[in-house]
This record gives sequence, structure tokens and C-alpha cells, in this order.
Amino acid sequence: MKKAGGKPGAGARTLTTRLKTAEGRTISSQRWLQRQLNDPYVTAAKALGYRSRAAFKLKQMHERYKLFRKGMRVLDLGAAPGGWSQIAADIVGAKGKVLAVDINPMESLAGVAVLQEDFLSAGAEGRIQAALGGRADAVLSDMAAPSTGHRQTDHLRILALAEAAAVFAGDVLAPGGLFLCKVLQGGSERELLTRLKRSFAVVRHVKPEASRADSAELYVLATGFRGSKADQPTI
Repeated sequence: MKKAGGKPGAGARTLTTRLKTAEGRTISSQRWLQRQLNDPYVTAAKALGYRSRAAFKLKQMHERYKLFRKGMRVLDLGAAPGGWSQIAADIVGAKGKVLAVDINPMESLAGVAVLQEDFLSAGAEGRIQAALGGRADAVLSDMAAPSTGHRQTDHLRILALAEAAAVFAGDVLAPGGLFLCKVLQGGSERELLTRLKRSFAVVRHVKPEASRADSAELYVLATGFRGSKADQPTI
């Protein structure tokens, strides 16, 4: 395992672990558990103390695109269990700030401020900005609605969350900031991309190595925020 890098288990011999019992489990549940047992990112996350394997996704995207720098303010929407917040906090350091927001309770995390809040609720923007201490330099969203098992339905539900996060990001980001969110491949995110291209200098799709090859998971990375209407000079 490479502790400093974003790819675990390079060159290591892998052994397949089988479920000891399938009693009482559905076929899909058995497949998920089997995959988890044999996922090198799950093993590496436990070894390094990361809250989730998703930490490696953000780590790899940062290594490629240099998302963060020391002193940044980072807002992590739908943060629980906190894997992304951990990575961001490690990079921005003590002079920066990471605010993890989730509608569900989340255990405290070193170097991270945690706020239990529905970011779509009335007054949430003000409470979040107050907790963050100002405008965000980066807004992250790895949110996903519970899976229905129907790919197109799941795509639309995740896309709705991404669109809501994008609108919120437009209200709280500082000029020059970035927005990173999860979507699913499906061709329905054109409206989201069009909106982001109006507000950001560069918009691209990203799929880190830690995203499973058979997954439709994809990330949209928008950088160079041009500023909200409130930031525009008046004539």
C-alpha cells in the first residue's frame, strides 16, 4: 500500500475473500458484500483511518487537478461519514477551514467543523456561511439518494441533488472558487452543465481510479467561478 499516494495495493498480491454465509441475504446484498470484502480501497481506508473508501476518490482528483491549497475554506455538502472532509482538512491545514454539512448526524472529526443541517431548508445559507466564516473557496458534493435499483431513476435523483448543490454553490462561493459534485452517466445532465458553463471558466467530467469500473458514477468539476450576481459591480 502506498500511504502517500491515492492508489492502494499497487503491485501487491490480492486474495479473494468469500462470504462465509449467504443465509438471509438477497443476491444483490451478497454481491455488494463480496465486492466490499475484496475491494483494496476499502482495506486501505480502514488501514489509514479514513471514514470511507470515497476519500481516495477526492485524493486522486486533487492529485490530478490540484483542487485545494493551504488556507482554503471548503464546504462539504452531504458529508457523512466524512471521508472527503478528512482529505480536504489534511490539505488546507490549520489556516484553512472545512465545514461538513449533512442532514444526518455525523461524528466529530479532527480539523473539521460539523453542522447538522438540511442545506435546502429556509435560512440554511446564512447559518452555513456563518459557520464557515465567509464565502467558500470550494463546494463539494458527493451526495447520492438511496438506490432504487432502477438506473435511470437513480440517475435523475442524483442529478436533482447535483443541481440543488450547484445552485447553492453559486450563492456561497467566492470568485475564483470551484464546485465538484457527483452525477451518474446518463446524458440528462446537459442543463446542469450549461448552467455551470455560464458561471465557471472551465467545466469537465472526471472519473477517478477509485470509482469502480462497472459504476456509472462520474464527477463534474467546475473551476474559476465568475462570481454571483451580488458580486457583480453596479453601474
